[in-house]
Amino acid sequence: MNPRTRRPAASAEGAPEAAPGEGATPPSGLRTIKKYPNRRLYDTQTSSYITLADVKDMVMAVEQFIVVDAKTGEDLTRSILLQIILEEETGGVPMFSTQALAQIIRFYGHTMQGVMGNYLEKNIQSFIDLQSRLTENSVVNLPNPMQSFMTSYVEQSSQIFTQMQEQMAKQAETLMGAIQPKK
Repeated sequence: MNPRTRRPAASAEGAPEAAPGEGATPPSGLRTIKKYPNRRLYDTQTSSYITLADVKDMVMAVEQFIVVDAKTGEDLTRSILLQIILEEETGGVPMFSTQALAQIIRFYGHTMQGVMGNYLEKNIQSFIDLQSRLTENSVVNLPNPMQSFMTSYVEQSSQIFTQMQEQMAKQAETLMGAIQPKK
């Protein structure tokens, strides 16, 4: 059977049509995917089982969804997205080098962990925005579209990094001022 084919729910699979698990209720308006102990994913909108490939399709279509544990209601969305990234990284041309992955891992538990996550998120959004602008502008109007694109991206990335450094300096000043003894 094609792995992307959606299969109707089977009653032997834990009755997905039943009331949600005892955990928190997902926010209204979000498409809810339930993950069952047998590792199957159930789309409550289509009343069918789906695969990680189907979830990837939803991401590509910019659909808003949440993946919850069917029993506890725990939000598993990040875990599922990481599984998709893992499959993509192992199934073709990887986006991240071994060195880049090692460097990212080194930030876990480091005081800069939150800053790094924020920096990466803003950089990715900046890259997407620039890519969108490049697509909107006629390639004919640009003498060297890739050079212009990369120059703009590097400038925005540099600005984001500078803003982050300034925020960290302000936070350090505030922290040091609170720590120093009064004379």
